[in-house]
Amino acid sequence: MSRSSGDVFGAPVCVSLATHDLDPVEEFYGNVLGWRFRRSRLGEEFRVACADGVPVAGIAAVVPRLGVPMAWTPYFAVGDADVTAARIRERGATTAIGPLAFATGRAALAADRDGAVFGFWEGEVGPERWSDRDGPVWVELKARDAFAAAVFYGEVLDWAADRPGALDVAYEQDHVVVRRHHHTVARIDAGAVEAAPDPRTRPRWEVHFAVPDLDAVADRAVHYGGRVICAVSSSSMERRVTLSDRAGTPFTITEATDRP
Repeated sequence: MSRSSGDVFGAPVCVSLATHDLDPVEEFYGNVLGWRFRRSRLGEEFRVACADGVPVAGIAAVVPRLGVPMAWTPYFAVGDADVTAARIRERGATTAIGPLAFATGRAALAADRDGAVFGFWEGEVGPERWSDRDGPVWVELKARDAFAAAVFYGEVLDWAADRPGALDVAYEQDHVVVRRHHHTVARIDAGAVEAAPDPRTRPRWEVHFAVPDLDAVADRAVHYGGRVICAVSSSSMERRVTLSDRAGTPFTITEATDRP
């Protein structure tokens, strides 16, 4: 059964790639990440990417029509898109596009006060979404100030609200962790610099895809026309590296490590 976005409000329910053309995107990510694609009920311009039969992402050929940049963007569930858009504007941020009506709901694209782009969705949410369990996708905000960013998104998306179903927000050292049912669904890290020459250090939402073999995936990305943007970084929990696809759109892959 499908649920309403109001049932999982505040949680990321989709990551979507805005692109010019579906075919080369399907070819690249199919070869690199092993995804298979099916049509979406949102319309002819949309596809759903599946890994082992589980939906993990959306792809939308909307760049020419909407004039948006090619980018991976997280979309957060909201109960009322108009209320969310008003909250964003009231706090000095921007609603760039929408809310626009689609077959199963309404979507909008916004930027927070530091310029990090995100989307929000009001409508039907499928039962297979990855927002309420540890899954193959997660999102991370590189923010100038993690605390200030958490306050902004908390007020806009009803994080940690005094109502049933609200997400938990925890401040842990220099970052913020957002959880649903004890599963981490988003993270906010401090240290981004607004005027930095390297776009990877500017405020932005990063989309992470979990893979079983990071080195093999990175090699395939280069083989099929992408590139490695930075060196592999390692921690006690994971290895990660940021890649770009053939069009130059960045995304991050992570591999869990077994180190204690």
